[in-house]
Amino acid sequence: MTQSNVLLRIEGATKSFHLKPMFGAAHEVVALNNITIGIEAGKALAVVGESGSGKSTLGRAVTRLFPLTSGTIRFKGKDIAELTSRAEKLSYLRSVQMVFQDPFSALNPAHTIQHHLERPLMLHRSLHGAALVAAVREVLADVELDPEVTLHKYPHELSGGQRQRVNLARALAVGAELIIADEPTSMLDVSIRRSVLDLMRRMKETRSIAFLYITHDIATAQFIADDIAIMYAGQVVEWGKPERVIGNPQHPYTKLLLSAVPDPNVRLDGGGSKAFAREAEAVRAICRTASGSVLETEPGHFVRQVGSVA
Repeated sequence: MTQSNVLLRIEGATKSFHLKPMFGAAHEVVALNNITIGIEAGKALAVVGESGSGKSTLGRAVTRLFPLTSGTIRFKGKDIAELTSRAEKLSYLRSVQMVFQDPFSALNPAHTIQHHLERPLMLHRSLHGAALVAAVREVLADVELDPEVTLHKYPHELSGGQRQRVNLARALAVGAELIIADEPTSMLDVSIRRSVLDLMRRMKETRSIAFLYITHDIATAQFIADDIAIMYAGQVVEWGKPERVIGNPQHPYTKLLLSAVPDPNVRLDGGGSKAFAREAEAVRAICRTASGSVLETEPGHFVRQVGSVA
């Protein structure tokens, strides 16, 4: 990764939340712990981890939903915390778009698909009249939806896959350069996940749109990613090219994630589930003893060192 090609650079990102429960003492939760990683223009970085690993917090930090406790996030070399003017903030919001897990809740059920696409085009590109109509039809065609059929429908009249395509069309409409896709296929039928992933990959390859692809599913991560980062407990524990990280996993947690991928040739039973649960807890205990030092096991393949098993 050359410095000139880096679109987004996350450097030493740490985020702590101070929780004040109704009962008991307040305590601090470290959601991100010294994350350093980058995304090149037109490339996809997959961030993989279980619930609570910090991957969605990382995505929300990139969208400026909250400030970091320490560290920086730079977009095209500019620290996003230093975007102060309205013009700068609008430009960043236009360039960095988010696609959420639930494609229905991201759309207003009271408005047609035409309305959902016209609004960003008018706000960010100041289009009106014939130019607006043409742009709406173009972005729908780009995500493989028929404008004649789709424009006047409401979100509830579309399938989950079609609604997610509309959300991707909104990102295209404003000229997004980076899309943060937070579990974008997890609520879709298995039969249509592949088509949505194919669309995202084409957007990356034909329009040079970068993706921060957040998922718990290491299989879909392998399909779309140019680089992959495995997260556990707020830290990136292993990262590199997918064929290296997945083909030659070095960190115990990466191995655990891969072992959790269903195998149609293996029978699921109570004994196997209990054995996996015991293994998972043992791996988590090991990971909590992380030393913090990083080893490059092969060119471009990095792993965070952990303690030894007693």
